[in-house]
Amino acid sequence: MAIISMFYGIIISMYYIDNKQHNLPHIHVRYQDEEAVISIVDGSIIQGTIKNNKMKLVQAWIEIHNDELIADWELAISGEAIFKIDPLK
Repeated sequence: MAIISMFYGIIISMYYIDNKQHNLPHIHVRYQDEEAVISIVDGSIIQGTIKNNKMKLVQAWIEIHNDELIADWELAISGEAIFKIDPLK
């Protein structure tokens, strides 16, 4: 697992070679004691829960950095090093 960004107490990570359980591009999001798997494609929750106000921040971040997230996803599923992505400001 690699942490790719952190903002407002939200930790966003991507796992290497993580396309077995969830076949679509996704990120793992943690905020306090909550965890969710969120689609990069449409920002929907695939699994887990996260507070609604934090979810809106994550969705905005996904929209801003979608191209970078897809590029990181392609690297990650190939087992290659991924890049950090700027936090939401």
